[in-house]
Parts: sequence; structure tokens; C-alpha cells
Amino acid sequence: MKRVFLFLATNVAVLAVLSVVFQVFGVEQWLYREGAGINVQGLLIFSALFGMGGAFISLAMSKWLAKRGMGVRVIEQPASDGERWLVQAVERIAREAGIGTPEVGIFPSNAPNAFATGMSRDDALVAVSAGLLRNLPKNEVEAVLGHELSHVANGDMVTLGLIQGVVNTFVIFLARIVGLVVDRALFRDERGMGVGYFLTTMVAQIFLSILASMIVMAFSRWREYRADAGGARLAGPQNMIGALQSLQRLHDPSPLPGELAAFGISGGIPAGLSRLFMSHPPLEQRIAALQQQYDVRAGELRHDH
Repeated sequence: MKRVFLFLATNVAVLAVLSVVFQVFGVEQWLYREGAGINVQGLLIFSALFGMGGAFISLAMSKWLAKRGMGVRVIEQPASDGERWLVQAVERIAREAGIGTPEVGIFPSNAPNAFATGMSRDDALVAVSAGLLRNLPKNEVEAVLGHELSHVANGDMVTLGLIQGVVNTFVIFLARIVGLVVDRALFRDERGMGVGYFLTTMVAQIFLSILASMIVMAFSRWREYRADAGGARLAGPQNMIGALQSLQRLHDPSPLPGELAAFGISGGIPAGLSRLFMSHPPLEQRIAALQQQYDVRAGELRHDH
């Protein structure tokens, strides 16, 4: 639940900053035509600029933020046999996935986890925790790498950025429409930009951001199943299922920071409404999905599509 609270608090902070920027630079006033109400076209343009621009700036900075925020040490020259094996495994699986070789890194965490991020298929970063390398056998680590590289091959990071940008655009746009209507209807402000407008806009942004987060997280959960299938294809279904079972057995790996949670291998298991904000489906559901798709004992794909 703490992770959900922090996620929502971050969104609220971003929206508050946007509102201040709008006011300081006079954007709110510009969005109105004298005597004619709101400039819908102008509002859409600014909503798209802030919504899409913010999402893609975050994506462009994702590798840098991951390295700094998670303390990722990129392997330039392998310092041990384990690091050499890791780099070679990533290179091999990347070739099989049809993408450029990403940067490979290790971050200092005892919890088994991994993530991939970056703006393109040929300029990504894949990082694994020290705990993952220590607690999982190599065949299962390869499955985790296959899962992460499938995210890269599927373009999940860019697609998630697009979806986030679209929902951000509508949050900014609709919140201001709601603010205008409420201010004129309840506060009788003919211009529609009184105190009621700013208060209502802020409340509407918070509420709409919560709904938007549910949409983004729903997509994130769906693409985890695709990445699991990709990991099974690249490293073998037994190994992918075994890796997920190991994560389940090791119990609730420490969550990644909010901006990287959707790109990791595993997530927590919130209860109740908190499940709507999960970036990953529960591990038992992911394991069951692979078991239904594959005949694990024979290692053959079931043709039950």
C-alpha cells in the first residue's frame, strides 16, 4: 500500500507543478477568448504538449534515472566470470530477440529483481540485482533476461510512454473543462476563472489522475503476460516458469521505484482496490497462464488458441 500511496503522491505533485506553471506563465488566461469562453483548440494543444512531452521526457531520461536512482553499475569490462557470463547471455538472447545489444548492469539489492528501460529497441538498458544472480540458477536468470528483452523487443517502454502521454493529455484537458463549468455554475463567475475554477481543477486533476493510473497499470499488467511468453520462447517454458516460481518462493521482492516498477520482473501483491494499481499481475496468475499455454512436462506448445 505504501508503494501505491507514493505513486499517487508523485502524480499529485506533478499536477500541482503543472498548475503553477500554467498560472505563472499566463497560460490559463491565454486559453480564454474574451467573452467567448475557453479556447478549446489552445487547451488541447497545451494539454498535449504537457501530457505527451512530460511522458517522453521521462522516457528519454529513464536510463539515466535508473543508473542514478538504483545505483546501477554498467558492466563495461567484465570483472569476473559471473559478469562475463551475464554479458554473453544478454548478447545471445538479444540476437535471438532481434534487437541491438543493450547496456548490461547490476544494481545492489538483496531482493531478486530485474528491469529494462530505454527509448528504443537498439538503445536499452537491462539491469539485474545482485540478489537475482545469487539466488536463481543460470537457466532461470536467462529466462528473466528473456522476459526483460522481450519488453524491449515488443516496444513496451515506448508504448507505455504513449499511453501515459495520452491519458495525461485528457486529464489536463478535462480537469480544466470541469473547473470552468463548476466555477460558472456554482460560483457565478462569468469569466469562469475565479477561485472555484482553480480549486475544482486541482481536485478534478487528482481524481482523473487516479482513474488514468488504473488504465496505465492495466496495460502494464497485460504486457507482463506477453513478456513472460517471450521469456518462455527465448529461454524455454520450464525455465520461465521456474524463474517465476523461484520469485514466488523467495517471497515479495523489494519493489522498484515508481518510475521503474512497470519495467521490472516482479511486483508486490496489494489487496483490495490496491490491485488496480499493480504494475504486474500476481506471480501465481502468471505461472498459471504459462502452464495453460505450455505442456510443461513435454516442453511443447499446446494448440488451444
